[in-house]
Amino acid sequence: MRYFGGRALALGAAAVIGSAVPAVCGAQQANGDADLLKAAQAAFQPLPKDMATPEFPIPPARVELGRNLFFEARVSADGTVSCSRCHLSQLYATDGLPKARGAHDKLNPRNAPTVLNAALQFKEHWRGDRENVEDQAKRSLLGPAGFGSPDYATAMARLKAIPGYTALFQKAFPGEADPVTPDNWGKAIGAYERTLTTPSRFDDFLKGRTDALTAAERKGLRRFIDTGCTACHNGPGVGGGMFQKFGLVEDYWKETGSKEIDKGRIDVTHDDADLYVFKVPILRNVAMTPPYFHDGSVGTLPEAVRVMAKVQLGKTLSEAESAEIVTFLESLTGPLPADFANAPILPAAGFDEGRGATPGK
Repeated sequence: MRYFGGRALALGAAAVIGSAVPAVCGAQQANGDADLLKAAQAAFQPLPKDMATPEFPIPPARVELGRNLFFEARVSADGTVSCSRCHLSQLYATDGLPKARGAHDKLNPRNAPTVLNAALQFKEHWRGDRENVEDQAKRSLLGPAGFGSPDYATAMARLKAIPGYTALFQKAFPGEADPVTPDNWGKAIGAYERTLTTPSRFDDFLKGRTDALTAAERKGLRRFIDTGCTACHNGPGVGGGMFQKFGLVEDYWKETGSKEIDKGRIDVTHDDADLYVFKVPILRNVAMTPPYFHDGSVGTLPEAVRVMAKVQLGKTLSEAESAEIVTFLESLTGPLPADFANAPILPAAGFDEGRGATPGK
């Protein structure tokens, strides 16, 4: 009887211990998630509802006009180039090309980055030679790699030739004698782009709901942080807040296989310290925006992660480690804004190359 009683006691003790194991593991997991959340909140912030500022507000009439202008191609030299040509909704506001193409199929020198969440960045363009999305939109009117207009007057003449736009400009910029100007073109498109935020489950995680990310995504986030990626990729955009040399540890082109070596920001500033310096890109929706880097030289996200670890941090990641980071990066993909996924109906007018928009044709 003692044997059986002792056996019963032992089995009872084992059952108690066994039932305690899940509780201990659960407590450890909760502590780990809390620590991860704290580390993430120190590096990142949730996306704002919009990206308006006191200097660049987003009144509805201006946003409506800007949305039309974003999709408007008849202002370009050949009637084919709009902002949406290089920033397609079906490709998460990119074009899928290594380097974008402008009017008359002119090749751009660099890859077209997404405009989603782009107004969060402290500068625009890979070399930071545009101050903000308004400046970028205005200056895209000129030059063969953009809309191809020889001057702003030509672009505005084409715009005024399209019935309906003058009234939309007057509504968006009331009180101005002639509101159809390059500055207002930029402000309108900028206002629209400042509405294009794409919050994802990662934002829910940052707000405290740790189960918004899967266990694999949380593991990838931990790998992303521990690898050192947050030194440059931080803030609400997970990047976009600083300049950095591409190839801190070794020459970037040795890993990317770039056919041409872009000297980066030095061509803008003529400062030797800016050799191979580029703006750190935002990583929001990065899983949806290949190819990668300023020259579109890398086609897949796992390879881009490997390259960055190697040339920026001097670390050689295993395939499994790269895959962990990619799993986290995929959680940064958010739904497209409805008024970006669907193009607007534009004012009717034909296009005659050489004359621009032609009312009645």
